[in-house]
Amino acid sequence: MLLYTTVGTNDLQRAGRFYDAILPLLGYRRQKEGADEIGYAADEDVRARFWVVEPFNREPATFGNGVTIALVAPTRAAVDAFHAAALAQGGTDEGAPGLRPFHANFYAAFIRDHDGNKLAAVCEQPE
Repeated sequence: MLLYTTVGTNDLQRAGRFYDAILPLLGYRRQKEGADEIGYAADEDVRARFWVVEPFNREPATFGNGVTIALVAPTRAAVDAFHAAALAQGGTDEGAPGLRPFHANFYAAFIRDHDGNKLAAVCEQPE
């Protein structure tokens, strides 16, 4: 359903260091970059699906209240590693790794980046 998603940042270099540390744990890496954007994707993807950008209107980046971007994690260990790496990079805990009540195998962790964007890593595989 989704072609790509973006999060805004007020410091692209800091955001790049943050996402470079956490997204490879889920199988995504920096694939594209420009003066005001960085794109991440899995190696087998044909395009970047997750973008970190300076807002095009040049206004300060803000986060959406109620917005969460959930990324697929291949294993529960990857969810754990994502959460730990995000906190080590200065991210904020929004929900420690664990099972959620959405269904029996919904294992997730929630974090916020330096700009307040909320992300989740989710593994739906039984382990």
